[in-house]
Amino acid sequence: MTGAREVLELSLCEAAEKIRAKEVTSTELVRAALQRAKQAHAAANCFIAIEEEDALEAAARADEAVECGDQLGPLHGVPLAHKDMFYRAGRVTTGGSRLLSDYRPDATATVVTKMEAAGAIWLGALNMSEFAANPTGQNESFGDCRNAWDQDRISGGSSSGSGVAVALRACFGSLGSDTGGSVRLPAALNGVVGLRPTYGRVSRHGILPRTWSMDTVGPLARTARDCARLLAVIAGADSNDASCSSMKVPAYEKQLTGCIKGLRIAVAVNYFQDGAAAEVLEGMTQSLQVLAKLGAEIVEVAVPDPERLYHLGNLISQVEAAAIHSDLLQKFRDEYPLVLKTRMESGFYLPAVDYLAALSARSRLASEFAEAVFSQADVLHVPTIGITAPTFEDTSPKSSADVFPLLARTARNTRPFSTIGMPALSVPAGFSSEGLPIAFQLVGRPYAEGLLLRVADAYQCATSWHQRAPIN
Repeated sequence: MTGAREVLELSLCEAAEKIRAKEVTSTELVRAALQRAKQAHAAANCFIAIEEEDALEAAARADEAVECGDQLGPLHGVPLAHKDMFYRAGRVTTGGSRLLSDYRPDATATVVTKMEAAGAIWLGALNMSEFAANPTGQNESFGDCRNAWDQDRISGGSSSGSGVAVALRACFGSLGSDTGGSVRLPAALNGVVGLRPTYGRVSRHGILPRTWSMDTVGPLARTARDCARLLAVIAGADSNDASCSSMKVPAYEKQLTGCIKGLRIAVAVNYFQDGAAAEVLEGMTQSLQVLAKLGAEIVEVAVPDPERLYHLGNLISQVEAAAIHSDLLQKFRDEYPLVLKTRMESGFYLPAVDYLAALSARSRLASEFAEAVFSQADVLHVPTIGITAPTFEDTSPKSSADVFPLLARTARNTRPFSTIGMPALSVPAGFSSEGLPIAFQLVGRPYAEGLLLRVADAYQCATSWHQRAPIN
């Protein structure tokens, strides 16, 4: 029997292949992950529910299928855990809020159905910002999820538990959601890979909504290759989601050739590095040097004003969130945390003409951004976040006036791409002198996820940052 510590250091793809080759059983993986999940939760409060009995029963069925020679899916027998906002019919889905602690949806999310069909094991539901609406990851209902590397610091959000559980080896991958950075921020602050796909690449049917026109489901894992496998499973058309693209899903793993020679990687000369910490900027420089050694051409570009995109995305999300939460806010206003109440109620006071103008401008601004950047380069490289994980004290607003400046400090580099629906990938790129993760963000044209993953995979083959673990 393989040791528990050893199997937990496997990547998702390695774990799946070892199960297929009968070198390890699903039950071994699940038992090891369950033990680690309990330890991780005790240290970092990253789970809302650990479903031990169900996971072990599913693992036994997975092992039986291997022994019987059944056809195996790409995630067969691998334990995963997900942000607690993906519906499973009849099962409690809290959305990170005590207001939904007894909510049992009638529907099952399309991504959940696809993961089950691929053979994945559901290990448990992960902590998250309440209603997926706080980029710091803090949560008053279930307690704050703490950073995997320093428990006095934030995890990033809103997919907080996803970033932390993956970093702590409590699961081999996770699904999160990203409206303004909620996959990329916890990935960056906890030293894992997080992908926000193109808007519409993945179905949102059966998922607790944050906004209608910006929500996107994406994977978090330790490697770009793992994210490629997860994306291939969840992407694709869905008749239950009219916003979901019918474009054919590529074989993402086959695109990970390791070769990026001749690719043009753009570095923005404006906005994205403004106010960034010196160690973050040094991490960006070093990552670009690695990519250049691999044969990429580094070019500087001036990008169309991202601050405008940031504020446009804020306006859209405030209005849509206010509409989604209108009934709950009327009934339970005093039970909403300060950050949520401030953000969502502000949407009630924004004129409809401003919201419609923002929606109308979005496609034009997306085209302008793509033309300005991708006429000169294949991929854009910027910091995911300009700071390392701040403390809870530094990110706890004292009044409503503190909320929006705090949000701007956290999500200024991620929200612009959410606004225009472009794919963006956060990749670990080193550590600060305090031992906190640093990350860069790769951005591409719509549906260029394969290219982003190829660049990240080549980078990870040449570096070892993603192999570091915040555990002994």
